Amino acid sequence: MFPFIIIPVGILIFRLLGAAGVRRFATLPAGAAHAMAVMLVITASAHFVPAGVAAMPNHGDVVAMMPPFIPFPGLVVYLTGVLELLGALGLVITRTRRPAGIALAIFFVLVLPANVHATLAGIPFAGQEPPPLWLRVPEQLVYIAVALWAARPAGVRAGGKTGAPAVEAPGH
Repeated sequence: MFPFIIIPVGILIFRLLGAAGVRRFATLPAGAAHAMAVMLVITASAHFVPAGVAAMPNHGDVVAMMPPFIPFPGLVVYLTGVLELLGALGLVITRTRRPAGIALAIFFVLVLPANVHATLAGIPFAGQEPPPLWLRVPEQLVYIAVALWAARPAGVRAGGKTGAPAVEAPGH
């Protein structure tokens, strides 16, 4: 649930920075992209934290979430952690934001079975029970929606109408 809180708080912080004149955060989708990047760096960290660390989610917690049909779960956890970090990087680089957002939306769909498995099997995460499916699935849908929102082409407003081009610095 903690990662879910990062997105709205991050959007608010980045938009306040945009309102204060930081051009990189001048649009809501740009703020959302950066907020999701922060969330991904935090969540990806669990993929690499040694299993003996109890202060936060760790590699062992994420491996335990893997459904039994996933081969080499430890390796898959490292790979998905790397993909999350690459997705975060892609979101903060303007040129790669669109493909990164689309790839992350697909990624969030592909990792949903692990979340469903962990919930149905009652697998604890960082010593706590997993969230119920009625909460976890909509949370995942929010991640997908934010990734796609961040992937919108510059200058596209709600409803697909084209507006003034984004004022973000190119290539950053």
